[in-house]
Amino acid sequence: MSAGVAEIGFGQQDGVTRLTHLYQRDPLRVLFPTPDAGDPALAVIVTTSGGLVAGDRLDVAVRLAPGAVAHVTASAAEKIYRSIGPTTMIHQSLAIAAGAALEFLPPETILFDGARLRRETVIELGPGAGFLGGDIVVLGRRARGERFTNGFLREVWEVRRGGKLVWGDALHLEDDIVGIIEDPACLDGAAAAFSRTPAQSSAPSHRARCAPASPRSPASSLPGGLLRMPRRCAGPTSISLPISAVQQ
Repeated sequence: MSAGVAEIGFGQQDGVTRLTHLYQRDPLRVLFPTPDAGDPALAVIVTTSGGLVAGDRLDVAVRLAPGAVAHVTASAAEKIYRSIGPTTMIHQSLAIAAGAALEFLPPETILFDGARLRRETVIELGPGAGFLGGDIVVLGRRARGERFTNGFLREVWEVRRGGKLVWGDALHLEDDIVGIIEDPACLDGAAAAFSRTPAQSSAPSHRARCAPASPRSPASSLPGGLLRMPRRCAGPTSISLPISAVQQ
């Protein structure tokens, strides 16, 4: 069993976002490729073990100081292998201070048959902070004839402002997983599921990175206008999922 840690902090100095804190522990490493001109600071998380097994734990923390703008992703799909009992745990804590903006968009997570995963992502927003995040869960590699038919999945997203919960979402698969996946009222036979969580930003430069949302969207009436169109959707493949960013 491994216990990986990645702590990343960004601050703003003279109008430029810079790395201010970094702590990493195997099997997690963080790379910082040079972003294209006009793009935000970039951090890429790498799982050097090539996947996670029963009982592994990862803790990821990203902190943005006021005014900082960053994009955090991962180098490749995360693989969760079969477990004979213990559950893989992933905790992701994302704090975006006043006027800062974070994009947190890692590639998909692939669940092998018999995998057990509990993942929690908690976002803390400061005044006027912007956030766009999401995750893709692949329920077995269908092209290889593999399916996620038994195991455990608990995927939780929480958005907090001022320490108070303003939005939450959870996906839970256990026991009759095949029945849940095939049920038209649940996943309707989908091979992958996607969650997207956008939050408002008062800075036009942050909003410009995302397409405008329709003013007729029912989500525009959410309390305080905090979130627009948080959603979880499913499809026959991860490529087919509507992952285009929409932000207020």
